[in-house]
Amino acid sequence: MAQSRAERLLLVTGLSGAGKSTTLKRLEDMGYEAIDNVPLGLLGSLAAGGANMPAALAVGIDARTRDFQAHAFAAELDGLRAQAGLDVKLLYLDCDEEVLHRRFTETRRRHPLAADRPVIDGIRHERRLMEPMRDRADLVLDTTALSAADLARLVAGHFALSGSPGLRVFVLSFGFRRGVPRDADLMFDVRFLANPHYIDVLRPLTGLDPAVAAFVEQDPDFAGFFQRLEEFLRPLLPRYAAEGRHYLTIAIGCTGGRHRSVVVAEKLAEKIAQAGAMVQVNHRDIT
Repeated sequence: MAQSRAERLLLVTGLSGAGKSTTLKRLEDMGYEAIDNVPLGLLGSLAAGGANMPAALAVGIDARTRDFQAHAFAAELDGLRAQAGLDVKLLYLDCDEEVLHRRFTETRRRHPLAADRPVIDGIRHERRLMEPMRDRADLVLDTTALSAADLARLVAGHFALSGSPGLRVFVLSFGFRRGVPRDADLMFDVRFLANPHYIDVLRPLTGLDPAVAAFVEQDPDFAGFFQRLEEFLRPLLPRYAAEGRHYLTIAIGCTGGRHRSVVVAEKLAEKIAQAGAMVQVNHRDIT
């Protein structure tokens, strides 16, 4: 419905190549009016709106933005946050230098701050320039190991416009040999459980197979561990929701990500759903 002014303003910033375009596109699909590279001086008037102003705005701002300076951005952000009736959030997209360098060289794109210099110089200069905004962000997403689909999922989880109450929980199983998920809020290591990998008939199966689940749950330490895990998480979830968190990622890891972590993630997601929370489960390394 058209508004006289915006009610929700999401500022998307961070490093070039870290996924700002993907983020803004996902926000647009979610119902935001998405605008990129708005001059800082126009932010206030844009949020103040006018006729046919959408309720939710997503605005991309980075070092390429005309008249950008970190201290000016900070002052503008403070002014916007002081406006009554306007919910302002700052999302910062970060990424490792090596991955950013590869993204620019593979696509043969020129880094916006490295016109006549090596790409890595532009990346490092931009990181220094943007660091004050990272410190002020409501949420920092590290996209180093995220696919475009993973980034879209996280954006949707944290910034959905639906009025559905409660906390949305994402339970992720993974294998440590492929690296830890950087977007995890809570992480649990289940490598102490008996490993089905060493049982010939179970090795080709996954934690979604009943035989594997039964083997893992028969470990003498499984029941006690899982009960304590439930007891640990049960009081935390409503507290996260009370603090204004809309999305929580719980990661469960084992060595390869095919057996033990899958079993625990599935069982945990089931228990969270039974408690009334919205939950989604995914197995990163099951294949």
